[in-house]
Amino acid sequence: MTSEAHDAGAAATPRAAPIRSALAGLALAVLLSSLGTSIANVALPTLAQAFAASFQQVQWVVLAYLLATTTLIVTVGRLGDIAGRRRLLLAGILLFTAASVLCGLAANLCLLIAARAAQGLGAAIMMALAMAFVGETVPKAKTGSAMGLLGTMSAVGTALGPSLGGVLIAAFGWRAIFLVNVPLGVLTFLLVRRALPADRPGPRTDRPGFDKLGTLLLALTLAAYAFAMTIGRGSFGPVNAALLLAAVCGAGLFVLAETRTPSPLIRLAMLRGRVLSAGLAMSILVSTVIMATLVVGPFYLSRALGLEAAGVGLVVSVGPLVVALTGIPAGRLVDRFGAQGMTMLGLIGMAGGSALLSMVPATFGVAGYIAPIVIVTAGYALFQTANNTGVMTDVAQELRGVISGMLNLSRNLGLITGASVMGALFAYGSASNDLTAADPEAVAAGMRITFAAAAALIAVALAMAFGSRAVQTRASHPGSAS
Repeated sequence: MTSEAHDAGAAATPRAAPIRSALAGLALAVLLSSLGTSIANVALPTLAQAFAASFQQVQWVVLAYLLATTTLIVTVGRLGDIAGRRRLLLAGILLFTAASVLCGLAANLCLLIAARAAQGLGAAIMMALAMAFVGETVPKAKTGSAMGLLGTMSAVGTALGPSLGGVLIAAFGWRAIFLVNVPLGVLTFLLVRRALPADRPGPRTDRPGFDKLGTLLLALTLAAYAFAMTIGRGSFGPVNAALLLAAVCGAGLFVLAETRTPSPLIRLAMLRGRVLSAGLAMSILVSTVIMATLVVGPFYLSRALGLEAAGVGLVVSVGPLVVALTGIPAGRLVDRFGAQGMTMLGLIGMAGGSALLSMVPATFGVAGYIAPIVIVTAGYALFQTANNTGVMTDVAQELRGVISGMLNLSRNLGLITGASVMGALFAYGSASNDLTAADPEAVAAGMRITFAAAAALIAVALAMAFGSRAVQTRASHPGSAS
């Protein structure tokens, strides 16, 4: 009797699964999706030459992937909650791998862009569901460490993409940057299939329906916003304004649709919860700032500090490298000291680093740039791990997919906003329409203005974190206020 109960308990818990193999599969899925984002950028000049296309045309090789992941990441999280996360994750890995083959074999630019969109859909599935699976494969006390590992792999993929892409293009041509995903995709598929727990079947009558109208409205709204923020080569014209207005109208229609459907894509009542709403808002603000370091940094290093392209590449890679090195230790800190405190500590580090970037004069040289960047990115790694852990730890089983998708969506929206808004602010602060020809003093002035704004954004996020903590403290000690 006792042995039967023990066997039943072992079968019902994910601890019986090979946790390390499961985490390896999830980590590879995150690595592939982030690698797919960064590896294609370095190939744009080569692709323009290979297809006799303009920069604006080949830019869609990057935009198609970004748009697909941004517009569909919440939808696929919801589909995973309904249809089974393991099944959908395996399908996403297969789609990503097959689309990588199509990218590598594309005969013209249109086919390559279409294949990249399909690859982006596979990446959206992997990004949304990898985080959702942590709660099923890892003991609660180790959730922070697992989130740190996924954050590390995301940073490794982002940092590795440009350098790996450059080596592959030089040795084998541009097709190799897509075909390299194939063996990695096969390995990821085998690890996930073997190690992740099977989807638990439930009665069909208990399964929620799929919100088709909400899905369509959300996808169109996010696409309109992403287009508004990315087209126009940095200028904001009538087309951008019309798209932004369409995004606002689409958001209103989406909210209206969600209040009227019995099975909403996003339960709006969830957003009234302080932990989730604050976590999503902070993620947008923080991702906006971290993208500013990647967009503004190269111009500052080349124009204000006079570095050559190779030197710029090395210095810019410091940020992703710091995130990669601090991700796992950050997870251990979260497990030991709690998500709330580490969220605020990470934000304090980011605020301090951003303030230093706005004050350190160019006379300090490269060291005066690297030191604050290390502080900003280490704070980002700690924040990202703590915030994701805090949001995902106590989420109900049936909502993990959609909330994981919302976290990834908030990050993507921040990255898009950072690339456009912070880039425009930098150009405004530099008082130059052509940053490649701006004088060093003007670029340094743009840098100071941009990161003063960045420090202000992080201060807003920090206020949100304090407010969320106060609400949780009152909820856990209801008698303390009396």
